[in-house]
Amino acid sequence: MGNSFEVELEQLINKHSVENQSNTPDHILAAYILECLQAFNRATALREEWYGRKNRPGELGYGN
Repeated sequence: MGNSFEVELEQLINKHSVENQSNTPDHILAAYILECLQAFNRATALREEWYGRKNRPGELGYGN
């Protein structure tokens, strides 16, 4: 089992039966969504690096 956000996301997916359309277990969908968010954070950090801008306080860097 993952962190509390992942657990809550999994429960939310189950509560709203989001998994029914794809017939995919809740925990797999939750993990996929979290990986998408991590990829977005990395892409955003790379974009900021490309434009020579620094991440603002509280923002994650490339490796996170």
